[in-house]
Amino acid sequence: MKFAQIILPLNLQGTFTYSVPEAITDLLLPGMRVLVPFGGKKIYTGIVFRTHDEAQDAFVPKEIISMLDDSPILPQEQLEFWAWLSDYYLCNMGEIYRLAFPGSLKLESETYLKLKPNVVVDFENLDVHEMYLIQALEIRQLINLSEIEAFIPKKEIIKTINSLIDLQYIEVDEKITEKYKAKEVAYVRIKDPEAVRAQLPEILLQLKRSPKQQELFMMILQMHTENPETQIRKSHLLDDGNFAHSQLKSLVEKDLVEEYFLQVDRLESYEGETEQLEELTEEQKRARNEIVAAFEEGKNVLLHGVTSSGKTHLYLENIEETVAAGLNVLLLLPEIALTKQTAVRLEKKYGQALGFYHQKLSDFERVEVWRRIRNNEIKVLVGTRNALFLPFRNLGLIVVDEEHDTAYRPREVAPYFNARDSSLILAEFYGGRVILGSATPSVESYWLAQNDRLKLVTLSERFGKVSLPQFELIDFKEAQQRKKVSGNFSQHVLDEITENLQQKNQVMILHNRRGYANVVECETCGHVSYCSNCDVIMTYHKFSNELKCHYCGNKSSKPSNCPKCNAENLNTRGVGVEQIHEEVSRLFPDAEVDRMDVDSMRRKFAYEKLYEKIESGETDIIVGTQMISKGLDFDHIELVTIPRADHMLYVQDFRAEERAYQLITQVSGRAGRVSGEGKVLIQTYNPQHFIFQLIRENDPREIYTYLLEERKKFNYPPYTKTILIELKHRNEAKADRASQFLGSVLRKYLPPECILGPEKSPVGKINLLYQYQILIKLPRGKFYKIYKNYIKESIEEFEEITAYRSVKRYIYVDF
Repeated sequence: MKFAQIILPLNLQGTFTYSVPEAITDLLLPGMRVLVPFGGKKIYTGIVFRTHDEAQDAFVPKEIISMLDDSPILPQEQLEFWAWLSDYYLCNMGEIYRLAFPGSLKLESETYLKLKPNVVVDFENLDVHEMYLIQALEIRQLINLSEIEAFIPKKEIIKTINSLIDLQYIEVDEKITEKYKAKEVAYVRIKDPEAVRAQLPEILLQLKRSPKQQELFMMILQMHTENPETQIRKSHLLDDGNFAHSQLKSLVEKDLVEEYFLQVDRLESYEGETEQLEELTEEQKRARNEIVAAFEEGKNVLLHGVTSSGKTHLYLENIEETVAAGLNVLLLLPEIALTKQTAVRLEKKYGQALGFYHQKLSDFERVEVWRRIRNNEIKVLVGTRNALFLPFRNLGLIVVDEEHDTAYRPREVAPYFNARDSSLILAEFYGGRVILGSATPSVESYWLAQNDRLKLVTLSERFGKVSLPQFELIDFKEAQQRKKVSGNFSQHVLDEITENLQQKNQVMILHNRRGYANVVECETCGHVSYCSNCDVIMTYHKFSNELKCHYCGNKSSKPSNCPKCNAENLNTRGVGVEQIHEEVSRLFPDAEVDRMDVDSMRRKFAYEKLYEKIESGETDIIVGTQMISKGLDFDHIELVTIPRADHMLYVQDFRAEERAYQLITQVSGRAGRVSGEGKVLIQTYNPQHFIFQLIRENDPREIYTYLLEERKKFNYPPYTKTILIELKHRNEAKADRASQFLGSVLRKYLPPECILGPEKSPVGKINLLYQYQILIKLPRGKFYKIYKNYIKESIEEFEEITAYRSVKRYIYVDF
């Protein structure tokens, strides 16, 4: 007898054993979808992980219901990748399955009831509820459980169904539904062109009383006569409002015109002419040769190129070579919406062989990309982190652009994994290579390059030998003492902005805080509004006149009086990007000032519209959060200013200095990309801070030496490996007890110096759940795997305690 290990889309540990029916024993392969029963009457779509003939003594496995695919939908490389992710990031394969697969590729089952064939019902022995159900089934052949609630009370439903099943009057029927439907477009054509031409006078006479029908018919006939091969789209005939749907329907009923449907892709492909790549500069050729040599040695590459050095151009060269060798390419980007310019260049090169995969696609659109990848129709795919799970046939190259970006490892989406690190493993399974590119690489990647685990390739000059921007530190405290300040800007900064605007150049202002003000405070009693769900103060958004929680999304209107003492003198404290935008608009009334942050970019095509405004020169000043540091490549931005740089450093995070350096350097790279006369003004209360001094000197090696020394001093990555365990529960005491218990179990297995905590999280409550944390620091090398297995044992021991099963547990590896 043959058995199969099945991955189910459930957050449960391991795979599940099912027996394989004889009819499909020779057909079933790993990577196929199958329908399996699980937990009573529920049916799930599972993925075959492996097949074997090891008999099960402890239990009798259930049988697979049916196969859904003729061939594996998931290649073996992806199954191995899932297994590695599950083991390394201590997550379940069911979680990976739920994240990786579009929802429409997972069949669902709904429980339906139906009468047994040829059954004779004795109504005298039935109660009122049983009678209602039988009568309903006599009228309708199938009834969903949710529909029964309309005529039977909820508490009586199960009792009624079980009673009728025992009497053998009804049976349960699992109706399987696949959600994906191919998109069809309606077209029209003349039904019998030859007959119509022969009888045209009679037809026109027939339509004489309906002039609009006659006009529509003649229009279709003309289009068909001019070009018989052209397909006439129904929507094009009716869109302009000249004709109504009823008029076309009448022509169809009169057998003059027929309507037909064609299946089309939801995603529109570029169909214009393709272009050749530009010639590489000498500096880029040198870097290109180094990348080729590294690949020949079997090494992956860290491409450290200053902003505007032409990293994208180098990516394109390597992509071109990989595609020419008959292999596929994955280009990973942190945020798809901010990559319009890269996408345009790729479209002009690869046309319909280019695909996109990201969170803004609908579920059906994702299925279509999935199928095109599986059929090897897409040669180059541009995507966000989820694109790692697509069923590539022959992946030869992965390019991770802006590899330092935190969007590659968000904590909000389960399972937690780092797309940058995972791409190195995925490429290994496919026998491909990886290029990690950034102007400000992460400290971990830089350390790997120093230790010869990655090949470091540098581009130290801008494309066309354009000069890098000049940094200037402004002591804001001194400016305040001299009274040369207006709001959040020193007079020197205002003078520089004025001068740039007079020269018809554009200015960028970075302030990485959403909203208008951090807090609304009562001047009389000091009351501030806390979020009802979280231990955080609500942020004031002036545009919508709301207080918002940036952790759970909770909103409330801004109070006109203090809720505590009823005083009217409420004041705002702290500065958000809305306030900076308002202040700049007031200081420069003749300039066009636009804002770019999450709140202002919510509308569809908001990014594209703003890009067009900046490109055409309609926008003079762009005020924004970290969003403005990515993807903007425009000719006339000459000045970047950061009015409050200090708040980037004073954050509870050992990566705060690294992120401040990355953000300042990235946003500075927007300035002077053509002229070479860019300038960056950094306002700070502490201009002597080591990071600001190093940024001004603009020597990356010095910065990374400093950051690595700081990490080594306090035993932080890359010198150690970190695992953060977070426990959450609505009852604070229970969350505390659970964390203390897990901490004591971990201390049984691990050295005490490896464990920090348990402690209450920096934000103690989010979305009504109290949070406690345990941070584990482990040495790199051979002991890491041993200690990690001990952590797995500790978690299994913790999960055996029934009282703590309601406590939510989250594990973040390499946090």
